[in-house]
Amino acid sequence: MARGKGKIPPKPAKQHLPSKICPVCDRPFTWRKKWAKDWDQVRYCSEACKGMPKVRRL
Repeated sequence: MARGKGKIPPKPAKQHLPSKICPVCDRPFTWRKKWAKDWDQVRYCSEACKGMPKVRRL
């Protein structure tokens, strides 16, 4: 069964997903399904940015 033609709802277009700017690397990152429950608390784009020492952060 194809998406959107039956019981399976169509996925949202990727350009319509919410996004944020990482405070460490200043790059935009978009919403991911694994962040669905706590998107408001997500601050960093990756574990690498999250673990970067405060001295090296911009």
